[in-house]
Amino acid sequence: MDPEHASRVAWALGLASILMTLTSLAIMFRDRNVRLPGAVASYGWSFSEVLSVVSNLGLPVIGILLASKRPENRLGWLFLALGLTVGLNDLSAVYGAHALVVGPVHPSAGRVSAWIGGWVGAVSLGLVLFVFLLFPTGRLPAPRWRAAAWFVGATSAWLTASLLITSTQSWSDPYGSVSGDEGLVGLLSLAVIVGSLAVCATAVVMRFRRSRGDERLQLKWFVVATLFLLTMLSIGYSFTVVPPAVSIVQSIAGMFFGVSIAVAVLRYRLYGIDVVINKAVIYGVLAAFFTLVYVAIVVGIGTAVGSARNPLLTLLAAVVIALAFNPVRDRAKRLANTIAYGKRATPYEVLSEFAEGVAATYSLDEVLPRTAQMLAHGTGAVRADVWLRVASHLVDEASWPEGAPFDDVPIDGIASPEIPGASLSAPVVHQGEMLGALSIMKGPGDPSSALEAKLLADVASQAGLVLRNIRLIEDLKASRQRIVAAQDEERRRIERNIHDGAQQQLVALSVKQHLLELTLKTDPAKAAELAAQLQQDTSDALENLRDLARGIYPPLLADKGLLAALQAQARKSAVPTTVEGDGIGRYPPEAEGAVYFCTLEALQNVAKYAEASRATVRLSSADGHLSFSIQDDGIGFDPGAKGYGTGMQGMADRLAALGGMLSVASASGEGTLITGTLPARAVDRDSNST
Repeated sequence: MDPEHASRVAWALGLASILMTLTSLAIMFRDRNVRLPGAVASYGWSFSEVLSVVSNLGLPVIGILLASKRPENRLGWLFLALGLTVGLNDLSAVYGAHALVVGPVHPSAGRVSAWIGGWVGAVSLGLVLFVFLLFPTGRLPAPRWRAAAWFVGATSAWLTASLLITSTQSWSDPYGSVSGDEGLVGLLSLAVIVGSLAVCATAVVMRFRRSRGDERLQLKWFVVATLFLLTMLSIGYSFTVVPPAVSIVQSIAGMFFGVSIAVAVLRYRLYGIDVVINKAVIYGVLAAFFTLVYVAIVVGIGTAVGSARNPLLTLLAAVVIALAFNPVRDRAKRLANTIAYGKRATPYEVLSEFAEGVAATYSLDEVLPRTAQMLAHGTGAVRADVWLRVASHLVDEASWPEGAPFDDVPIDGIASPEIPGASLSAPVVHQGEMLGALSIMKGPGDPSSALEAKLLADVASQAGLVLRNIRLIEDLKASRQRIVAAQDEERRRIERNIHDGAQQQLVALSVKQHLLELTLKTDPAKAAELAAQLQQDTSDALENLRDLARGIYPPLLADKGLLAALQAQARKSAVPTTVEGDGIGRYPPEAEGAVYFCTLEALQNVAKYAEASRATVRLSSADGHLSFSIQDDGIGFDPGAKGYGTGMQGMADRLAALGGMLSVASASGEGTLITGTLPARAVDRDSNST
């Protein structure tokens, strides 16, 4: 049946049930001053009786909701059938009493109504048994349970047939007594009812034991509502005459039973059953407190002083309730949280504490362990972990309680990572980049719920900015350390080059000058030879100092610009190198220096590691950005596995200092492409000169 047709049929059946119930209420109101006989006394006009009939309106409403939204689930149609049978039972009993007792004006119609009311309730009981058997999927737990379904159907048929016979025997006096020995029939009816209930209870238990995830939560709703209903029915059966208060609570329990099934099947706020329990406890405690205060002051004190209707006592009760409302509500909240969440923090408390922690000035050593602690307390987990992304792996950075970290976990994109041993995990994503993950581990026998999964996802969505800041701070610390190390290494290199090159040459020049002075008088020819050597050595020392200066900042770069300086270096490269850069002009010294030294570092790597036959350097400028690339045809490598070495990390740091970025693309056997970009603000000469 298509959804549209199913919706129309559901509405038709549901409205028919609602119409019968409303008609019953109208007849009850008309006969509100009539004393009805015992068989239909429960349909008199009083609050408890009216509430009992009104609560039956929930059956067709729930049936319409389920059948129109989940037509493939038989539970919706069962509720519609229940609404029809219960509505027909109410209407037949009420109208039968009206026609035969209040009238009597329509005795034939009254007898027919009473006759229908005598047996249609058995059909309702059979339908309720099938609800237990089919919940929550609308199907039997397994094919082998078909025999159990036939047994439940036979039970309903037996009860209907036996009550049909009894109603027929009572045709002339529907609300009188039927003579005859019904002991054996009654005992057999009780036996089959108990057997059917046992079968249905077994089906629910076995389904619960095999259930996981949403289905387990659905069954939790069902079990809570069923226990509440059975408890109230048991209390009612313990009285010879059911008190009005018990009858009211029984009606509420019946409504809660139906609503819980609808909530479970539709999964609407299914994951908030803890919230439902929480609110129910709060309102229950407040209602009980108000009732006790009112009874104690108005009834108790009023009876003692002989004036139970004194308005001053009512005013006093109102004042006491108003003054004690907030303290009692706070205590009720704590009690409700303990019942609903145990020793865990509520989801709101977890998110609130996390937000306060983000706003506070926690150190980096505190924020991640505190996050793990909040997750553990909020979910009842035996362990919670905060993971940080490092290259292509997740690293267990903090855990609660503190313990040995888990092994690194490889990741792929921003999908939810599979963390071994974790019950639930959620990626931490900020601006499309996965920065880490959160995970919890539940104890044995404590399955994770969808509410906990949602809480974990909510905390992960807020943790993105935190992990981003942590990463930036850690990157800043690391870059500072690298800059200091690079400066120290550069000083040592310059000192070594001066010591091994220019210093040795200058010392040699000094020695030869002393020899020249000694030989000028004794051996002029030798002196002339020494003078020529001194001239050549001086030229060599000067060239050495120039080479050293070019390593610090090449004069050609300052004089002719980036393209000319790189072309000069390409001619000296060990690997044949081509430089392309049409339209490249002059840029601020710091921008030209960054591109120049990054390119030189890349060419050195090509010469050392790439085993390439050629390399190409490309310079380009577009939209104010300055870009460069170095491509070779060498053996390539896996950047994700090796990461940045000290050379490429220095290149990345040099560009990052000007707001630029570096990217590396390579694969085994496919060469390497290194690309760098500087933003417009770094290459704009006007903005850099102000």
